[in-house]
Amino acid sequence: AFRRSSPPSVMLALVSTGALAFSGPAALGRVAPRSSTTMMAKSKALPFLEAPPALDGSMVGDVGFDPLKCTEYVSIDWLREAELKHGRVCM
Repeated sequence: AFRRSSPPSVMLALVSTGALAFSGPAALGRVAPRSSTTMMAKSKALPFLEAPPALDGSMVGDVGFDPLKCTEYVSIDWLREAELKHGRVCM
C-alpha cells in the first residue's frame, strides 16, 4: 500500500481553519451589525423576566418581583396596603 504524505502548506491550512472555527467572527475581521431593537429592562429579582412597568424601584424593597403580573390589574398602592393589613392580622 502506497501512502502519500500531504504537503506542509495543506496541513497548515487545515490546522488554522480548525482553530478559527472556535474563535468567532471578530477573528475573521467580521463583526455582526448592532441591532436596532431595544430590549426592556430585566427584573432584579427574576432576571429571566422583564421588569414590570409599575415596579420602578420607588418603594422600599421593590426589586421588580411580580411573576403573576398583579400590578397590571391592581394599583401598587392598594397591593401595598393589603400586604400591610394581612401581615398585621397574621401577627
